[in-house]
Amino acid sequence: MSANMDQAIHAAAEAISGADAILIGAGAGMGVDSGLPDFRGKEGFWRAYPIFQKLGYSFEEMANPAWFEQDPPLAWGFYGHRLNLYRSTEPHMGYTMLKTWGEQKSGGVFVFTSNVDGQFQKAGFPESSIYECHGSIHHLQCIGPCSNAVWNNMDTKVEIDEATLNAQPPLPRCPRCGKLARPNILMFGDWYWNSNRASEQQTRYTAWLKNLQGRSLAILEFGAGKAVPTVRHQCESAANSLQATLIRFNPRESEGPPGTISLPIGALTALEQIENNLNL
Repeated sequence: MSANMDQAIHAAAEAISGADAILIGAGAGMGVDSGLPDFRGKEGFWRAYPIFQKLGYSFEEMANPAWFEQDPPLAWGFYGHRLNLYRSTEPHMGYTMLKTWGEQKSGGVFVFTSNVDGQFQKAGFPESSIYECHGSIHHLQCIGPCSNAVWNNMDTKVEIDEATLNAQPPLPRCPRCGKLARPNILMFGDWYWNSNRASEQQTRYTAWLKNLQGRSLAILEFGAGKAVPTVRHQCESAANSLQATLIRFNPRESEGPPGTISLPIGALTALEQIENNLNL
């Protein structure tokens, strides 16, 4: 480890040790150490889904609600494959470390994430302390929509033809009207995303931040790039408004505003090294 990296690790450990609360900001890079793809660029997406390279579709083109009207088996093939992947993936030990650190803080811990994979819930973080700003693949809504209902899809099974990545019938349906269901995820060009669940999460998140006024906060941001900068912007905004310490973990884009502790390494490696320097 370089001297600069060692200094940054010690600074991060000191900020976390002295904080009253922890805010976790998580982008796609957070799950890479669990074996999840981050879809960075066309090449990254096509490595995960070579069938779409043959078809010539990028992630942005596939993550579009229009497919549920135009080609439901392909739409549910893409999202069903991801659903099955996230269900079978175990969160890496970094999630457990973060949960343990947060539980020792008087102000607690909150997660702000653009990920739809549900890995924080799987790692034991309570639903009441998570804001999934882009929704969740583990919840569904009607494609109609026939109502504002959002429901958990824990009983939904999607069988995939691996050769074509088409979902096999029966496809998920709305229990109210029988129309096709879709993931409760904010997609590209999406005018019909039902944001009710996310709005409730946002209300809890806003109240948590408000209660931190006058207290010290450490913000740990993982794998949030500039391509979809939602998490970066939120973490920078919280750091500025609460005069908090921002610790940015990102192998490629770790730079930040003045005062940012920059760690250009992956989440699990960094957390393991910080764990060895913590004084909680």
